[in-house]
Amino acid sequence: MKRILITVCALGVVAAISAACFFFWPASIEAVQATHAQPTGSALVAKGEYLTKAADCAACHTAPGGQPFAGGRAFKLPFGTIYSTNITPDRKTGIGQWSDAEFVRALHRGIGRNGEDLYPAFPYTSYALLSTDDVLAIRAYLSTVRPVSLRNTDNTLVFPFNQRYVLRAWKLLFVPTRPWEPSAAHDAAWNRGSYLAEALAHCGECHTPRNRMFALKSGRKYAGAVVDGWKAYNITSDSETGIGAWSDAEIEQYLSLGHAPGRGSAGGGMGEAIDLSLRHLSSEDIAALTRYLRTIPAQRSELAARVVHDPGTLNGAKAWSPGADHDESAGFQVFASACVSCHGWDGNGQQTDSAGLRGSRSVNDPAGTNVVRAVLEGIKIGSLGGHNTMPPFAGAYSDEEIAAVSNYVIGHFSGRRGNVTAAAVRASRN
Repeated sequence: MKRILITVCALGVVAAISAACFFFWPASIEAVQATHAQPTGSALVAKGEYLTKAADCAACHTAPGGQPFAGGRAFKLPFGTIYSTNITPDRKTGIGQWSDAEFVRALHRGIGRNGEDLYPAFPYTSYALLSTDDVLAIRAYLSTVRPVSLRNTDNTLVFPFNQRYVLRAWKLLFVPTRPWEPSAAHDAAWNRGSYLAEALAHCGECHTPRNRMFALKSGRKYAGAVVDGWKAYNITSDSETGIGAWSDAEIEQYLSLGHAPGRGSAGGGMGEAIDLSLRHLSSEDIAALTRYLRTIPAQRSELAARVVHDPGTLNGAKAWSPGADHDESAGFQVFASACVSCHGWDGNGQQTDSAGLRGSRSVNDPAGTNVVRAVLEGIKIGSLGGHNTMPPFAGAYSDEEIAAVSNYVIGHFSGRRGNVTAAAVRASRN
């Protein structure tokens, strides 16, 4: 509550500054034109489709069970709920009547077709770095998707957050004013990775913690954050709480498939990003992204503990035998009846490597944040060989049972004592 009050006060100051510049805020539209390097026709649409997937547009602009790109996904914040908009080419409820210049302005400056300030749940703080050619290619592809007639859902934000002009001063502070530029100190692969991470794939929007004004903390770049109830872990080069000890092959496999042996599997927003976005990238782009992440300065993170790869609790454990770590607790019983057939007592996975738990940061976290979310929500990541799926168990077990099996998983696969409570599971459900 204290943090929210401080945030309200800070935004009150921003609101005052925004009100002062209300009458001279530039909502003008600048003419845009592609460079001579931009392809045309079907090649332009193909380029746009690739970039749209790389930018993970479908994840935010598709509601659960809804039509692709038709909007309506809810983003719940401490001060209300924001809903994503329809970006299909429907002329009445989508972006069918938008001009190219209006579309570019939205991504680069966070301004809608009618001059309204857009909320930064739409990550224009990263998209501002995109080249105009790439934005126009995305626009060309979106013009070819099936139009869906679906009116945008009204946001439900409390004052002063429902006053869009408040964002004007915020943008002056936190939105880049120039597109991404390559670094002469690095090669083409590193620069491609930088562009992917900083602009197109906008990795920092989830993996960087936010300050009291909900802007990214520049001094904690990629150090990890909590997003939608999931921990988006540290992806800096720190060897204990980041990915500094991962090999290039492990990082590339994780980004491409959502799993790396001995490192665990992705879930939540990261699983969704891999399913809808990263697994569709070329091997060259995945390698470039890995190359860039390798150079992010190490940051220690409080979100994750050091991973224990071979805890004593796994001594003697085999796929169908827990070894010496056998008890009659509720958590053991739930794991034995519902989990072992996929994960195995040894944590190496049964039918698929993606079910491997050994080395996962989630099972090494005594708070069990991501373990609880995975049990409640399940995980689904597509692949060429079919979907890797963990079903949700929210309706199958009580809060007490989910807390028990979460603590057992943490204890068995990391040797640490889990501290998940039924109250924490109940809060996660909500």
